[in-house]
Amino acid sequence: MTLQNRVDPWGNLHAVDDRGTLMGNRGGRFHRADQTLGRRRWASNRWIACELAFRDRPPRAVWGNSYTELFFLDEVTALAAGHRPCFECRRAEAKAFLGGRPLAAFDRQLHAERKAPASDVMVRDLPPGAMVEWQGAAHARHGGKLLRWSFAGYGDPVHITPDMKAKLLTPPAITAILAQGYQPRWHPTAQQWDD
Repeated sequence: MTLQNRVDPWGNLHAVDDRGTLMGNRGGRFHRADQTLGRRRWASNRWIACELAFRDRPPRAVWGNSYTELFFLDEVTALAAGHRPCFECRRAEAKAFLGGRPLAAFDRQLHAERKAPASDVMVRDLPPGAMVEWQGAAHARHGGKLLRWSFAGYGDPVHITPDMKAKLLTPPAITAILAQGYQPRWHPTAQQWDD
């Protein structure tokens, strides 16, 4: 059975075969004993993105008795869905990401932004790695292009025009961190579109 644990840029959970390059959680366990979901989609406001494997830890039983494991195409997707780097398995990236911001206050702010409606933005003003909804699909800013997102990777690049508007999917607090120079991890399929 494919679990409903693949995360899209809107933060929705799907049952698809593509696993992605990062895993994470939403603050604990919210799946049921039969490995299905109820109405809850998080356990707390501490949503993180983690390595698939860390140190010599043995593989986990996904959706066992511990937290609800989720999977992301890449960090760009995880950030759009409102997850931040984990301080245990991705410590250097988490410190660079937060840049001294108080963690608990940041998690509270981010949780409020996750629940807010998406705002319209000028795509030309977005930093690399920010994700938008354009023409009904998720796209990530990559140089002077928008790359169309899918669970399998990126494709169908569109050149950004001066008047292009879209709905911002990446929460504003994370978009601001990207604008300050944080470099998220991209899925390998994005490399073919490097400028």
